[in-house]
Amino acid sequence: MTKNHRTTDHQDDGRATTPRRGVLRGLGLTLGGVALGAGAGAAPAAAAGRGSGRPGTGPCTYVLVHGTHSAGAYWQPVAQELVLRGHRVVAVDLPLHGSQAFVPESYQRQDLEALATEPSPVAALSLDDYERHVTGVVRRVAAHGPVVLVGHSLGGATVTRVGEAVPELLHHICYMAAFCPSPVLPTPDACTAAPENADALIPLGQIVGDPEQLGVMRLNPRTGDTKDLQALHEMMCADYPDSVFRQRLGGIQTDESTTVYAGRAVGTPESWGRLPRTYLRFGRDRTIATKLQDRMIAEADARTPRNHFTVHDFPDASHLGPLDRAPVARALAELAP
Repeated sequence: MTKNHRTTDHQDDGRATTPRRGVLRGLGLTLGGVALGAGAGAAPAAAAGRGSGRPGTGPCTYVLVHGTHSAGAYWQPVAQELVLRGHRVVAVDLPLHGSQAFVPESYQRQDLEALATEPSPVAALSLDDYERHVTGVVRRVAAHGPVVLVGHSLGGATVTRVGEAVPELLHHICYMAAFCPSPVLPTPDACTAAPENADALIPLGQIVGDPEQLGVMRLNPRTGDTKDLQALHEMMCADYPDSVFRQRLGGIQTDESTTVYAGRAVGTPESWGRLPRTYLRFGRDRTIATKLQDRMIAEADARTPRNHFTVHDFPDASHLGPLDRAPVARALAELAP
């Protein structure tokens, strides 16, 4: 573990052209989970009062950001635990994800030849779109009390961008087995291609079509190919029973924008760097390798030597996190004021 962290051991931009190799490496980004919604007691963005741009004085709200090919439903087990502990929770669906997901017509028919070329509106999305969307949610909930912003995997890049944009509205930021880019590794693509991530699993045979032509990395979660299913299981959650893996696989979306992978997400010490931050480190992650997690933690700490990550270590957790999410919820609950 990187030195000088307080560590707790829990057992229980615009469009850029991405080289094909970088896109393929990008499959090492999270394949998110499945479940329902944001938890009882959370104020949906559409129903919340208008944000004033100033933090309110009410109860703490957790804003949870999912990873690639995923949705806010990934957070349901954690959200439920937090709500049962008395917190407010908003599990965000990023644009064209979750309740607004794009589903290719050819995917529904399982016409793999057509699926390889069917256009996707997801290709137009950038990290700017994700940041604007989540910042809008943060502005609204911050009017009612402190905000803890949490990102899983690719969601970490959005957390950094929002932390840079509105640090005054955030009480704490948290990265859960998530990308935390730096000047040396400024994008999720760069993080994924780092030597510390060399052991990450990338099921290349699962990519449908040409990502450079489609503008998305397209997967077929309904595949019946045993080899691909085994690779996805190992990559996502090798410690989960097959039945639970199939449930999680059912929550994967087909498309994620390659431009998002190439988006720069480097916070400055003056804005992002002034926020208290926590990292939930997963010790058996085959998507964002633990060595890469350690490097990102160390590089962030070097940039803000008076404000280091607090690290909670989950040594047996794979990329989707422990099957029992209660320990994760306990770690997050500690971040509330």
